[in-house]
Amino acid sequence: MSTQTSTPAPAGKTGFQLPKWAGSFGFQIIAALIVGLGLGLLAKYTGSTKTNPNALGATLQTIGSSYVSLLQTAVVPLIFTAVVSSISNLRAVSNAARLAWNTLLWFAITSLIAVLIGIGLGVLLQPGASTGISQEAKYSGKSGDWWAFLVGLFPKNFLGLGASTTVTDGVATTAVSFNVLQILVIAIAVGIAALKVGKAAEPFLNLNASALAVIQKVLWWIIRIAPLGTVGLIGNAVAVYGWDTIGSLGKFTVAIYIGLALVLFVVYPVLVRSHGLSIKQYFSGVWPAVQLAFVSRSSIGTLPLTQRVTERNLGVPRAYASFAVPLGATTKMDGCAAIYPAIAAIFVAQFFAIQLDFTQYLLIALVSVLGSAATAGTTGAVVMLTLTLSTLGLPLAGVGLLLAIDPILDMGRTAVNVAGQALIPAIVSKRQGILDESLYNAPRNGDPFSDDVVDDAAVVPSAAATGSTADRELVDAKA
Repeated sequence: MSTQTSTPAPAGKTGFQLPKWAGSFGFQIIAALIVGLGLGLLAKYTGSTKTNPNALGATLQTIGSSYVSLLQTAVVPLIFTAVVSSISNLRAVSNAARLAWNTLLWFAITSLIAVLIGIGLGVLLQPGASTGISQEAKYSGKSGDWWAFLVGLFPKNFLGLGASTTVTDGVATTAVSFNVLQILVIAIAVGIAALKVGKAAEPFLNLNASALAVIQKVLWWIIRIAPLGTVGLIGNAVAVYGWDTIGSLGKFTVAIYIGLALVLFVVYPVLVRSHGLSIKQYFSGVWPAVQLAFVSRSSIGTLPLTQRVTERNLGVPRAYASFAVPLGATTKMDGCAAIYPAIAAIFVAQFFAIQLDFTQYLLIALVSVLGSAATAGTTGAVVMLTLTLSTLGLPLAGVGLLLAIDPILDMGRTAVNVAGQALIPAIVSKRQGILDESLYNAPRNGDPFSDDVVDDAAVVPSAAATGSTADRELVDAKA
């Protein structure tokens, strides 16, 4: 008599299950983009406008703005704790000064390449000619200039925070703002001071490392709901701007995205390949962060994910990545501070029929390479553009022409920014012989959250507190 044995179904595996790919972060973001696009078009063609949104438009606007607010809430503590930790972690890295110098050098090299591409496209495509737009646009917002940049380096208080109060109909409203550049200066000073103090600073560094772990955990929760935020952000952008606004500046929009595509899909792959690394592995490794950057339009908000893919996918040592990635998130902006201001400055000159000479083109390149840090403290590309226009003596009224489509352009700019922020640490690590190429070439599972199976609360704080590279590598291996 034959006997049959039945294998019980694994617990929790009964019933209908989604395919594995449907649960991946990348698929969720792409699905959210499609849903957001559809809902945005529906809202637009049912009468929703920026000033008078209908129910669907208002819902999309609320979801999108709420998600951005969640990201912004963690910006100040994240930058401070991440930069202090990154500087302190350089203790575990040999040749720390050489790594820092090479990082800044490659930031400048890639920015120069990007701005030269921007200048070439501006001259070739003539985006400011024959736009059919009137010259009545005005700009009265905040401008960038070198003196303001230098003065802005000096914090007005320990946290680099500011507050402004407005009174409307007898009701006073106070808004708190922060200056990322000042926070960066404060964090660098505190981190260097902690290194100089030595053993007496260990309790402070341990507390800072623990605080960073907590903040990053909260940010991970926020990033996990990115698909929901994506629906609101993309839907609102389509509902408010649609294709009409983009169409009036179509040649300029196309020029920007061609420049971004050339940097992301030509320049970066050439750099990757020239250093003996796989282009496919680079893109598959960095793509989760690029996707989130595209929809969130925030390099700082994407910082935890950028750092994770840089370490876990690209094989950059954690001690170095925790220095280079936060620094890049505030100063490495090939999209916002190189391609965009170059093409936009040429657009403004062509629009107002102003001839640029060779010296002014050199100034565009110089301002773009040296002025990236000036974008950290305010509104990013807009201030970088006003800084460029001011240096060249071009009309600031040109900024008003471009503000209407800035959110559409900012998605692509931020995606390129983040791709570069992960690329440079990988290149420098490869050149210095510290890149974990087995990790770089490892198969991808498409899920940046896969290592959350490790009990972070039990393992990660001890590794962060001790600063032990071996402990961190053990956590990575278990993950």
